[in-house]
Amino acid sequence: MVGALSPSSRSLGARMIRDLDFENARVVVELGPGTGVFTGLILEKMHPDATLMVFELNDLFYDQLKNKFDDPRVHIIHDTAEKIEEYLGQYNLGKADLVISSLPLTMFPTDLRVSILQASNRSLSEYGKYVQFQYSLIAKKQIQHVFKDVKIGFTVKNFPPAFIFTCKKQQ
Repeated sequence: MVGALSPSSRSLGARMIRDLDFENARVVVELGPGTGVFTGLILEKMHPDATLMVFELNDLFYDQLKNKFDDPRVHIIHDTAEKIEEYLGQYNLGKADLVISSLPLTMFPTDLRVSILQASNRSLSEYGKYVQFQYSLIAKKQIQHVFKDVKIGFTVKNFPPAFIFTCKKQQ
């Protein structure tokens, strides 16, 4: 369930979200937050009227996140990322403007990986963006198959260095 040797760095998180439109985003989803390094950065950038849905399946991380983030804009969900649409409906949030994922996709079986990517795409608003980091390009073809206009960046300011996929919704 953990896809890294060490927690992701704040530098990686800052790089992932630096070009995202938090001023206009009202529904943000984070997948696989782990210890919450990116969660804190997202909350700093988020509009006061925005909502953040955080999906964490690991029991220990889920408990830590519940204790760490006492912000009325945050819903920490102890469930799989495949259920994004279900929870957006449950909270009457409509579609997500941003989905930010730290999930270790390459460690998942292909069918689970595809299911999460497709659920993320379906959950996005018309101009929504999906941002995903990975330590390799193994999942590149599947990401490009689900999303249009995939841009790939790279940062060495993380251990290990990481690729950052910034994707637009597939219509």
